[in-house]
Amino acid sequence: MAVIYETAATLNGFLATEDDSLDWLFQIPGEQPDITDFMGSAAAMVMGSTTYEWVLAVEDLVAHPEKWASSMGRKPVFVFSTRDLPVPAGADVRILDGDVGRHLSEIRAAAGGGDIWMMGGGGLAAQFLAADALDRIAITMAPVTLARGKPLFSGDVFWDRLRLRSAEKVGEWARLVYDITPAERGTNR
Repeated sequence: MAVIYETAATLNGFLATEDDSLDWLFQIPGEQPDITDFMGSAAAMVMGSTTYEWVLAVEDLVAHPEKWASSMGRKPVFVFSTRDLPVPAGADVRILDGDVGRHLSEIRAAAGGGDIWMMGGGGLAAQFLAADALDRIAITMAPVTLARGKPLFSGDVFWDRLRLRSAEKVGEWARLVYDITPAERGTNR
């Protein structure tokens, strides 16, 4: 079982614009990265409230809950938020608040030994890393830069924690996958 932060980002490290738009991501022509196999293999998903609200809005899932399974699958989804959020009828969405570490056993149990997809955002990814619960970062870098936006990662991750697993060209995109070493093994900060 691994917790994998799988996301797309701009060349200069943004997940979205300041107003949470991903329009830039879907306007890139040509060959597109395909994470369908990864999406299907993840046993559970974790995301922050902004990512979750974007997912709900893009497919209008609250008004059309029948689309949930085709869009998100039937796996449990954990959303970290301090607010009450709508949940599409029939979706296995669990709203959590507080420290990531406090909820890890519940998330892992729901994944049943399978991989956990940490969708975003950057602040939540940093919390998982701080809890020593992030195993891999898989970034698909888009051929785009933004002047400002939501960061890929909110916090420091130094070279001694990251081991390049793979680098691949997909059309005009670059896919980078890093394994994360446990905190106690990192030494050179």
